[in-house]
Amino acid sequence: MAPRGAAVRRDAGMFGYERALVRRGLGPVAGVDEAGRGACAGPLVVAAVVLPADGSRRLGGLADSKLLTEQVRERLFEDITVAAVSWTAIVITAAEIDQVGVHVANITGMRRAVARLECRPGYVLTDGFPVAGFGAESLAVVKGDRVAACVAAASIVAKVTRDRIMRALHTRYAEYDFAQHKGYVTAAHTAALARYGPCDEHRKSYVNVAAHAAPTGDVRSSRLEDRVLATSLHGVTEYA
Repeated sequence: MAPRGAAVRRDAGMFGYERALVRRGLGPVAGVDEAGRGACAGPLVVAAVVLPADGSRRLGGLADSKLLTEQVRERLFEDITVAAVSWTAIVITAAEIDQVGVHVANITGMRRAVARLECRPGYVLTDGFPVAGFGAESLAVVKGDRVAACVAAASIVAKVTRDRIMRALHTRYAEYDFAQHKGYVTAAHTAALARYGPCDEHRKSYVNVAAHAAPTGDVRSSRLEDRVLATSLHGVTEYA
């Protein structure tokens, strides 16, 4: 349920939630979303975005990042990061996901992302499920990345940031073809795991990855944070 008096019409468009909340004095409104939750390799990236009041005129074409082409996502990423009142992206490594689990990593990443915003949000919109601990009231919006502009913007920032990381990882681990499948489970990825075993960017707590680990536990080694940050994460404010 939205706050009392903050009704959102069905035809209000992508900025309807933000407008309704701001009318009730609950702005600025931050949207939060993640990319990489379902992958078995690479990081989880969580983004938070606060859009300007006139965003509907400055940011056309916002939608769920999964529904957009890579070219459109890249263009919108540049538009969002230039126009946003504030934005942040948190990168959580495979090693941390293995330590705490993907759900805890996701929730923690959402809180970090909102805490790192340059402006304190009056309200936070999340995609799909409720999250506490933002220091502000929040609302879980069903399919939020398709109906709320700030959540869609966060979805795009998270997706583009993560895709850039996975393309950078491909330059070191070409045999896994990370640039193509971005660390998700595909037939080709599974075949590469069976042939080469996991590298240290794989989430080794995942059953499908553990099934192909060497008996000694050895994996191909790298340091994602040293390799990728300087080349692929322009604008990312925290590396978890």
